[in-house]
Amino acid sequence: MTEMLTAKEMQGLLQVDRSTIYRMAEAGQLPGFKVGKQWRFPSDRIDQWLQNRDGVSGSALPVENVRSNAQLAAVLPLECVQLIQDAFAEMLGVMLVITDLAGQPITQVSNASPVYNLLTETKCGHQLCQEKWQDMGQIPALEPRFVPGWGGILCARALVRLSNELKGMVIAFGVAPQNWPPAPAAIAELAQSLQLTPDKLSQVLGSVISLTPAQEKQVLLTIQRMADILAHIINERCLLLNRLDTIAKLSAL
Repeated sequence: MTEMLTAKEMQGLLQVDRSTIYRMAEAGQLPGFKVGKQWRFPSDRIDQWLQNRDGVSGSALPVENVRSNAQLAAVLPLECVQLIQDAFAEMLGVMLVITDLAGQPITQVSNASPVYNLLTETKCGHQLCQEKWQDMGQIPALEPRFVPGWGGILCARALVRLSNELKGMVIAFGVAPQNWPPAPAAIAELAQSLQLTPDKLSQVLGSVISLTPAQEKQVLLTIQRMADILAHIINERCLLLNRLDTIAKLSAL
């Protein structure tokens, strides 16, 4: 005897809402019939319908990985994420940015310090930041930890994971190392590399934030939590966008 599927089971199978199932059934787009006021769908005919549809469209339904394979910027609600990032940066007192795995920024830098602003005003300073972010995507360690960047200033990254795939990074930076600020000779060398005067660079080095070990640990824990939140947002967005794609394809039948 052929198994009968309910409307709820069809929802799970097609990843669409109940009203879409009813609308398609009423229009004759789904093989089914009413038993009283309830729709029932013969499983063998549904299987055949799916196979026929796959032959026409060339893709299975639902297509769960189409959106998850997209670039990070394409699946994040950027305005919302920027607000979240700004709030965490203000709370932690550090600079934050979200990038893809190649170090390309997806958000604007939050809580930008005078040192960062000066760096990005120079010809090579902005490139130095980008290169460091790119390097951080190549660090083999999965857990966030502080590493030295330009001038010894510390930075750390947490990885945004979606299933078994790495999608991007939450980067915290602008933390002073021990024995900060550098000696005058080191400042002069750094200034020369940026084509700045030592005095101009010295004026902003004092703005680099110093953290206690406990505060550094809190930064590391928080950016990983941010990365986990982003992964959840991405997953929910991918499911929603896939569902909308499915509805659009079904409506076109």
